[in-house]
Amino acid sequence: MTDFHFSTPSSLPRARAFAIPFDGEPGAFNAITDVPGVSVGYATLISGSGPLHVGHGPVRTGVTAILPRPPADIARPCYAGFFSGNGNGELTGIHLIEEVGAFSLPITITNTHSLGVARDATLKWVAAHRPEALASAWGLPVVGETYDGFLNDINGHHLTDAHVFAALDGAVAGPIEEGSVGGGTGMSTFEFKAGSGTASRRVHWAGKTFTLGVFVQSNFGKRRNFMIRGHRVGAELAEPRIQEGTPRAEKSSIIAVIATDAPLLPHQLKRLARRVPLGIAWTGGLGYNSSGDIFLAFSTANGEAAAGRSGNLLSLAAIPDVDIDPFFDATVQAVEEAILNALIANADMTGRDGNFVPALPHDWLRMTFGYAR
Repeated sequence: MTDFHFSTPSSLPRARAFAIPFDGEPGAFNAITDVPGVSVGYATLISGSGPLHVGHGPVRTGVTAILPRPPADIARPCYAGFFSGNGNGELTGIHLIEEVGAFSLPITITNTHSLGVARDATLKWVAAHRPEALASAWGLPVVGETYDGFLNDINGHHLTDAHVFAALDGAVAGPIEEGSVGGGTGMSTFEFKAGSGTASRRVHWAGKTFTLGVFVQSNFGKRRNFMIRGHRVGAELAEPRIQEGTPRAEKSSIIAVIATDAPLLPHQLKRLARRVPLGIAWTGGLGYNSSGDIFLAFSTANGEAAAGRSGNLLSLAAIPDVDIDPFFDATVQAVEEAILNALIANADMTGRDGNFVPALPHDWLRMTFGYAR
């Protein structure tokens, strides 16, 4: 039987396969989908090779869909909070979240120049599947982006409505793929191939057990700063290097989505989002000028209260602020591991103009940390 703590559904190794020691207790699949009701889907676009011909390729991109609730309940709001660690990027819908502390509808993540397509296609999908959600209201879906133009024909606008629909329709609970899939297809981290990564933690409080899961689209960092579990490994990993057929622009970012079934209020969820940079720093990310570091946290609890009904007094549950520290621990731990999973569940990739990004060497990981499986 596959242990998804050690490998993805397609048998790519995850960080724990190399005996990298982590803090905290992961959920059953060590994924954001350990939070009940949360599902993730991908559409991955890989085609072509050789010189860039805008509009034709090569294509190395995609889109990720995160459904915070099952499709039949997708219009029910979730309490939420966000934090911008560095604003050189975009996450739509955050003005509403800042105003009312909640959002509804699916989350999508893609490349910088396809953000608008993902947003509009999400609304079309909701109108087709849950038309009552938009019958007497507007839709402001959350969509994030990171830049994949080093490998991908980003100005060719290859993402279509159909790809977004496929990611939304294909969203699943349980174990999910990582690495060069979905919106993470063309992304790099610490000058190694990266992209989509996830992890989760269980939090025990007052006799109850809650789950906190993280999903990252990871595309940031300089090799010299790279750390694994506190060890500065960048100098040891000077090779293999990125190979540039065309000069590489300094454009990097990370989007992180935190989900939990714990009854946390909007201000508490914002506090979780503010802890994401600490997990990034544990891997060596320092939030450089060109990096868009934007983070969303949401809770699936208190759905009735989040929806609200005119004339009804709201009743909800909440964990006291004085007891929130274990959720801060879980956030930092899961962010760190999700980034490393995005790096490790991966392979070399060559994209436009022969631009090449190497994978983090598995042989080096095995020699340095060992092999758990």
